[in-house]
Amino acid sequence: MLKRLGAFFLDVLEVIVFAIGIFFFVYLLIMRPHKIKGQSMEPNFPDAEYLLTEKVTYYLHKPQRGDVVVFQPPISDSDEFIKRVIGLPGERVMVRNGRVYINGQLLDESKYLSSDVYTSGGDFLAEGVEYTVKPGELFVMGDNREHSSDSRSWGPITPNKITGRAWVVYWPPNLAGVVKKISY
Repeated sequence: MLKRLGAFFLDVLEVIVFAIGIFFFVYLLIMRPHKIKGQSMEPNFPDAEYLLTEKVTYYLHKPQRGDVVVFQPPISDSDEFIKRVIGLPGERVMVRNGRVYINGQLLDESKYLSSDVYTSGGDFLAEGVEYTVKPGELFVMGDNREHSSDSRSWGPITPNKITGRAWVVYWPPNLAGVVKKISY
């Protein structure tokens, strides 16, 4: 009897250790949950929304324009930020007359911004000044441009600071679904 009880507890312990191992493998290498904090990505990603980010994509290829990424910003060690990739290495980014230009061409942001969104310059990227994104950098902006602390204010990010690409929204249920891939 005691031997069977000991075997039972060892089996339960084995299952628990295995489950914890799978959890950490998935959490560290594949996907993580995140809670949106703030208004910087509204209306596409509202405050207090929960989503899963995946990490596998960036093992296979580099971030693309339009990707929504979660990352450790250069201005904070405590909170992660969520923003949209706008400028890629080697591209020239400029904000002029409320619009974003890449390599001198107006960036079509109509798939994720309403036409009345006004994009202003910031401390890092002033209105009408062109910035060339260096190799190993990404220029990111929030979708709610008036209420977003982003690359316009503090400069580009490096891909090694990205903790994941927004993949699936899971809470609240009425907004649940796969995050759309933007193509330009």
